[in-house]
Amino acid sequence: MKNLLYVLILLILFFNCKSKEELEAISNLNNPEVIDSTKLQVNKFAIVIHGGAGTILKKNMTAEDETAYEAKLEEAIRVGHKILSNGGSSLDAVEKTINILEDSPLFNAGKGAVFTHAETNELDASIMDGKTLNAGASAGTKTVKNPINLARAVMEKSPHVMLSGLGAETFAQEQGLTIVDSTYFFTENRFNGLKRLKEREEKAPANRVSKKEIDNKSAFYDATIKDSKFGTVGCVALDKNGNLAAGTSTGGMTNKRWGRIGDAPIIGAGTYANNNTCAVSSTGWGEFFIRAMVAHDISALMDYKGLTLQEAAREVIQKKVPELGGDGGIIAVDKYGNLVMEFNTAGMYRASMNDQGELTIGIYKDNEN
Repeated sequence: MKNLLYVLILLILFFNCKSKEELEAISNLNNPEVIDSTKLQVNKFAIVIHGGAGTILKKNMTAEDETAYEAKLEEAIRVGHKILSNGGSSLDAVEKTINILEDSPLFNAGKGAVFTHAETNELDASIMDGKTLNAGASAGTKTVKNPINLARAVMEKSPHVMLSGLGAETFAQEQGLTIVDSTYFFTENRFNGLKRLKEREEKAPANRVSKKEIDNKSAFYDATIKDSKFGTVGCVALDKNGNLAAGTSTGGMTNKRWGRIGDAPIIGAGTYANNNTCAVSSTGWGEFFIRAMVAHDISALMDYKGLTLQEAAREVIQKKVPELGGDGGIIAVDKYGNLVMEFNTAGMYRASMNDQGELTIGIYKDNEN
């Protein structure tokens, strides 16, 4: 009788499981020592966002600034969470969430994009579908209101992965995406940040400040936090169907020249999603995140080495990237719904929500608000 009940329990659990790993764990219920808790579904769906990482210090933030950032992060993530809770796709959740951040002047993406040396705004974005490994990206656009929408259009409506510049803008027009005059992206604080950098460049010889110091540090200057910052927005999500997606959007680096492109539109560096492992969006010093192929490396460490999402993220962000000389952070969610927000800077604008609707918002390191 006891054996019959055990068989019935296994059958019930069998037909309610979502993954092969869960079945293996359940089959070992009579031997708890062999159960791997990292292979159990933590959340049926989940979403995480970031709004950039860097030297974000509480002493440099006013109460009004904190409130504004937290409110916008909450607004954005609730949009994506509602889509997921209603059974929508992770791709839709990622795109619509990033739209909220792109439309805000608070973040270095879309409306709040920083200025190039030529006093223009050049925007980059990418998106990836973890189910099909299909991806799309755009780089160096100046008139597309929401670059993440263009990235998705490239993924779904073209045979290509990345389009750039005028060609990308032409494609955006053909797809009926919202096109704006370049003045739409003008914000006074971003423009003032560029002017301050140019003034520093002019004074550099007298102050004996090397060009390398200017390029490597002051190029990331942000007036709001009065120090270096890596401005990007991103979102990763797991939907009820078990599909992962990731997206990233940015205005790049203040004072950038020569059509510089960072990691945000590079699949595998700034964005990566794979249903077998995880979805990742990066924010950091783009040149180093490209060299380290940060987003894909986290997935690869899970796939090839068997690390958990937390272990892989920590290995890449706390060890590999700093050893190269870069810094920044990532957000990620794995196929079991585990959430990670890993960074090696003083702060990262971030938020997460799980399938229970529990909201977490952070700005500073260790959530010291």
